[in-house]
Amino acid sequence: MATQQTATAARLLVAPSVILLFLWMVVPLAMTLYFSTLYFNLLDADNMRFIGLQNYKDFLSDPDFIGALVNTLIIVVWVLVISVGGGILVALLMDQPIFGQNIVRLFVIAPFFVMPTVSALVWKNMLMNPVSGLFAWISNSLGLPVVDWFTNWPMTAVVIIVSWQWLPFASLILLTALQSLDEEQKEAAQLDGAGAFSYFFYIVVPHISRAVTVVILIETIFLLNVFAEIRVTTNGGPSTTNLPFRIFELATNANDVGGAAAGGVVAVVLANIVAIFLMRMIGKNLEA
Repeated sequence: MATQQTATAARLLVAPSVILLFLWMVVPLAMTLYFSTLYFNLLDADNMRFIGLQNYKDFLSDPDFIGALVNTLIIVVWVLVISVGGGILVALLMDQPIFGQNIVRLFVIAPFFVMPTVSALVWKNMLMNPVSGLFAWISNSLGLPVVDWFTNWPMTAVVIIVSWQWLPFASLILLTALQSLDEEQKEAAQLDGAGAFSYFFYIVVPHISRAVTVVILIETIFLLNVFAEIRVTTNGGPSTTNLPFRIFELATNANDVGGAAAGGVVAVVLANIVAIFLMRMIGKNLEA
């Protein structure tokens, strides 16, 4: 009886938070679904009316949709390759006993705490500027041609900026996984005469595989929503417009609230499909 009363009291204490979280998630989603079924253009607000699934049809048949989807996948895939691959290397380096190890780790992790807008501004104006940027100065000093990143290589520039932000996150998670490696395994590998490559592929990789899977899941969810870096640096364009930026263009440039809402629902559905796929992959990895 006492246990039942305790459980009931616990549910009552948690209920306000659960209700608030439920409303915080459901109300915006419900309003987005509602607006996605309306013809709602801010320039023609008096003519708002129900049009069913027409906004979804228009969004999915828009020639810019496929390009935005492809750009979204390009950003996700390349940033994952760079951040996870580089994160493993950085984690291995930070796991070595060196002088000032804690300070080095602090500086490596610091970029992750920089706001995306600030990070994009720094890269655009201080590093990649073709006139006054650091990269331009290095190219001029070496007698090499200066690269106008945001004109000639806009997608590459965006991928570099986003990768720089997420590399510390991957490094931190993978470093934590490395530090949990059993010392007896390390000693056994050394006694057996395992080389660096054998030690890495047969000891380190299996040990950090779960951490890598978690990093991929978390990064993918956030990378599907990259926006600030594109807005600040290239302001869209056919070569860098992804789904979030395309939705932003519909809402601001075209004043099409209904179309933007439909695009938001499509983006949420695609993100959930990717998340479910990755969660299943994580489940299989954990079971193994």
